Amino acid sequence: MEDPRIEMQAALKQAMINKEAMRRDVLRMTISAFKQVEIDERRELSADDAVVILQREVKKRRESVDEAIKAGRPDIADDEAAEVAILEAFLPEQMSREEIAALVQAAIAETGAQSAKEMGKVMSVLMPKVKGKADGKLVNEVVRSLLL
Repeated sequence: MEDPRIEMQAALKQAMINKEAMRRDVLRMTISAFKQVEIDERRELSADDAVVILQREVKKRRESVDEAIKAGRPDIADDEAAEVAILEAFLPEQMSREEIAALVQAAIAETGAQSAKEMGKVMSVLMPKVKGKADGKLVNEVVRSLLL
């Protein structure tokens, strides 16, 4: 997996040159999040670790969009959605719902799961295969729909 930090550093420099304040600030905050984890855990991050942190940052902002919409604040929701778009550009290409469904069916066959009660078995087999390539929430929805 390619390390998004290198690409983000270059994009930050370009955003500074082009005077794109929002893009610059989003990239700075995310790079800061990488450094904070390195400091907290006292270790160098791998490319996989960086992708996980990037996904976490995207997830936070998506949740903020939902909360802003519920609170009737479309202005904040629009800003957060723009930040999501900026960060998603640095994530590995995400799997489609159809690709996930094919993997889910294979995992169901492998585990022999019959009902939603056995969803944990399917998820434990499936998540290592889709790590970094699919949103966990979407994977959960697909598994749930196929097990019912």
